[in-house]
Amino acid sequence: MKTLSIDIETYSGTDLAKSGVYRYSESPNFEVLLFGYSVDNSNVHVIDLASGEALPYEIRNALIDDSVRKWAHNAQFERVCLSRYLGQWLKPDAWRCTMVWSAYLGLPLSLEGAALVAGAEKQKLSEGKELVRYFCSPCKPTKANGGRTRNLPGHALEKWERFKAYNLRDVETEMAIAQRFSKFPVPEEEWKNYALDQKINDRGIRLDMDLVQKAICCDRRSKAQLTKTMRELTDLENPNSVVQMKTWLAKNGMDTDTLGKAAVTELLKTAPEYLGEVLTLRQDLAKSSVKKYTAMENAVCSDGRTRGLLQFYGANRTGRFAGRLIQVQNLPQNHMPDLSQARLLVKSGNFEALEFLYDSVPAVLSELIRTAFVPKPGCKFIVSDFSAIEARVISWLAGETWRNEVFATHGKIYEASASQMFRVPMGEITKGSLLRQKGKIAELALGYGGSVGALKAMGALDMGLSEEELPSLVAAWRSANPNIVRLWWDVDRAAATAVQKESSAQTHGIRFFYQSGFLFITLFPGRRLAYVKPRIEPNRFGNGSVTYEGIGATKKWERIESYGPKFVENIVQAISRDILCHAMRRLNDAGFPIVMHVHDEVVIEAPSSVDKEIVCRLMGETPPWAPGLLLRADGYECPFYRKD
Repeated sequence: MKTLSIDIETYSGTDLAKSGVYRYSESPNFEVLLFGYSVDNSNVHVIDLASGEALPYEIRNALIDDSVRKWAHNAQFERVCLSRYLGQWLKPDAWRCTMVWSAYLGLPLSLEGAALVAGAEKQKLSEGKELVRYFCSPCKPTKANGGRTRNLPGHALEKWERFKAYNLRDVETEMAIAQRFSKFPVPEEEWKNYALDQKINDRGIRLDMDLVQKAICCDRRSKAQLTKTMRELTDLENPNSVVQMKTWLAKNGMDTDTLGKAAVTELLKTAPEYLGEVLTLRQDLAKSSVKKYTAMENAVCSDGRTRGLLQFYGANRTGRFAGRLIQVQNLPQNHMPDLSQARLLVKSGNFEALEFLYDSVPAVLSELIRTAFVPKPGCKFIVSDFSAIEARVISWLAGETWRNEVFATHGKIYEASASQMFRVPMGEITKGSLLRQKGKIAELALGYGGSVGALKAMGALDMGLSEEELPSLVAAWRSANPNIVRLWWDVDRAAATAVQKESSAQTHGIRFFYQSGFLFITLFPGRRLAYVKPRIEPNRFGNGSVTYEGIGATKKWERIESYGPKFVENIVQAISRDILCHAMRRLNDAGFPIVMHVHDEVVIEAPSSVDKEIVCRLMGETPPWAPGLLLRADGYECPFYRKD
């Protein structure tokens, strides 16, 4: 036996969507109901474990045999659940995932979506969702069902037979997808990255559950007090209702279409004092970031660690990671100088002191979210991140000499950019000066073809810049970075040529080629970015540009328009992601246990004796496939996770 294709159906009283597979499979009533499998792409068999059938001896052995390659769609689910079922932890190295393969090719992540777009011979059965709801989760007790809280096979034998057929078809669909993908294999280096990702997810990160539970109690108390105050000020039955609040504001002379954070911040600039007080309270009452504490409570495992927070290849345009469950990719930042004191007040339940010392309890709880992640006893966190990684990559890729010289020396790209743009000596551009601010916002907004709109979106007007000076800021940045501008349009031409002629083109060491309905962009380590069903179509300016199919801004499968700067953004972010993976594998090989990573930052749980400089040095080493790229990693140590 060389390969084993698997799909399982399971039951648990724990909500999978809220808690993740690690907590889900810890439930006392967790069980594997059906085990569908195929050996070496032969006919599919279904083992009805719920009805007393047993897993064949050779299949059980194959699951624990690392020489047998196991395939599944969203293989993390199968691997973790089967680890619980077997009572033996299954290492990820021998597992492969067709969902990762789908993402690698720019296809939908769901089995149904991937099969449909790929045109697989076997499609997922449409009635599956209803059958999964019926057999895999608790049911509501009613008179009709005799007050039971779970549906067993004997309660609906015909449905159960259809459920077995559904399980069998899922294995067939997974194999059909693999067959369709066979000419576009995922590189072996990517499977090594996947295995490391799974090990990091398996390891998990410890949560300070005392802090989490006290923060939830504190939030309830704060919400109740804020709601009481709001009712007294507005006479509204539910001051947290957007409709009621908008109506009340309109009656008081303030019309608004939305009560989103940005809109309320804008309204506060001109609001009279009594309306300003209500709007400020509204912002505190609507603060959603404290919901992450509830997400932590839902996802924590029995040993106090939370797992499964990172999704490999979550962004299938670039291969970057995505957050799951607690969504660590968008944690609120913390800037409080007395973070430790506030943390102790919450942990000790001293809410009165918290309310006395701080203007906004919800704001404090928001800043403390990061600090709920803690190392195990006897350890500390070492947090290391890349300095200006995307700016370094695009400078290296474009051959923008002055920028590379900045990164080879002082690294002050905002100051250097302002100096280059406005022909002012570096020494005259101080921290906090308007010129530095202009350099910073230009760097953040304009690297991928952004113009006036990008500057506005980045907050240029809030900084005090006038709308009239924004076009000249765009022109100054582009004039200072001619090689980056040239990179945009060289990439634009190469991508368009590959699609239009169904051939290949190359620029800046990157190859673009068309094959079997895909545009591929080959990066330096050999990984490809994939764009589905590309073609040349007129854009909004009447010029021909590349379009392709993918998940768009609407979160639906649609045709997406692209052009040179956007492709450059994908390329730069993809290379930055590959550098992160290279660094994590080096750190892992050196024995540093990674418990989490967020964007370009790695969090390591290390004994107190470990020097952070060793971690930063390993992380900052340039991969062999990127000669001349100047990297730097900075780091700090902390007793709980925070921003430095």
